Amino acid sequence: MVNEDAELEHDLLSDAARERLRVVARTALGDSLRSVTYFTRTDYEQVYLRSDLTRDADLSSFIGAEWQSFQLLEDAYDGSELGDFEYTIRAFSNGYLLRVTTDREGVFLTTDGLTMTDVESCASALEETLEHWREGTLGELDDPDV
Repeated sequence: MVNEDAELEHDLLSDAARERLRVVARTALGDSLRSVTYFTRTDYEQVYLRSDLTRDADLSSFIGAEWQSFQLLEDAYDGSELGDFEYTIRAFSNGYLLRVTTDREGVFLTTDGLTMTDVESCASALEETLEHWREGTLGELDDPDV
């Protein structure tokens, strides 16, 4: 299976930030990774699309649904004994969607398959990346093997 980027337009993220998201997702999920999309409340950028896939998803609708879902979850579970919200997994007949969101930005990725180990590893790395960005570090790789 080919795992190269399809031709994508880039403008929301720096090259370093874009590469950081690709490396984090590919390291955690390997060949099962289908796509990676970074989003804010007003814009989005698909930073990776596996070359055997077509660019026909309605990402604008996906982003709207994910923001609405994030806000509903934050409000519904605020203060519960479950603890803080960390990420969302959605299962579909042809794959999975993993979403990691903060109050101002998020990343969702799609995969062919997921294990809970994959989910934990990828979600943790994405959360760490978004946290670094909030602190002003824009995609530098602390560990080149990550």
